[in-house]
Amino acid sequence: MKSVSTWTDLSGFSALRQSAQADAKSALPVVAKQFESIFTQMMLKSMRDASAGDGLFDSQGGDAWRDMFDQQLSIELSQHGNGLGIAQMLTRQLGGITGTHGADAGTVAAVDDDWRQRLRSVAGAARAVGSQALKSLPKDAQDFVQQLAPYAQKAADKLGVSVRAVLAQAALETQWGQHLPTHADGNSSNNLFGMKAGTSWDGAKVSVPTLEFEDGVAVRRNAQFRSYANPAQSFDDYAQLIADNPRYARALNHGDDVVGFARGLVNGGYATDPAYAQKIATIANSPAMRDALDALKKLAGGPTSSE
Repeated sequence: MKSVSTWTDLSGFSALRQSAQADAKSALPVVAKQFESIFTQMMLKSMRDASAGDGLFDSQGGDAWRDMFDQQLSIELSQHGNGLGIAQMLTRQLGGITGTHGADAGTVAAVDDDWRQRLRSVAGAARAVGSQALKSLPKDAQDFVQQLAPYAQKAADKLGVSVRAVLAQAALETQWGQHLPTHADGNSSNNLFGMKAGTSWDGAKVSVPTLEFEDGVAVRRNAQFRSYANPAQSFDDYAQLIADNPRYARALNHGDDVVGFARGLVNGGYATDPAYAQKIATIANSPAMRDALDALKKLAGGPTSSE
């Protein structure tokens, strides 16, 4: 029944059901922990709903990732140590066997120590699950801009828009270079604009597990994304798609009007996120982007935006 410790593997629940039918009392502690994980997930969801959120990176994909994170975190909290104590309470009340820790504490000091241990368990579980989340934090903006600016400038010139508009979209699609489709051997696809490999694509591909929304429901699929030998090819292919496809005609030749460019992309169907255009504009006008472009100009010996 190890599978019940991972929310993506449902096979463990079948084994748990069979175990409960054979010996309900022995299976009770595991079932109680599953109930506690569901309760914890509901609590986390309520806390998320009460939060104002992060308007910059809010998206359907981000919300789905956050929900997956919360589901696994709730399981980690309930499965390790004493959790929140709900599973132990249920097991005792339903006649199951539990450990003696905390059951007959008898004193305020013992109860306090019990809760301290539970808080440490919660913190440890959060750190364990959250260690992967730290990898998704934005990369240093200056490094991102310095590496990609030459390719972005070429694409921007072809589209008739500012380089910061193109860089902002790449930063949004990849979280400043941290999330790109990756091959099984760990090599990057260099796909900086989340471009999928449709039937017309005859180049290299990479199959990546992803979440697709069907009638508002998140469904796990394996999607085919375009793969490039280097970032330059990704920018060239992206610029050719936007420039040659009539759907994106309204995104062309906006100069420094980032909002107009981004709205043209959305009107052409590039993204379903209603806030996509605003997010691109927010990144393009952010201090991080401004400082990165200023640093790039200093390296080139040109004037900065502050001069």
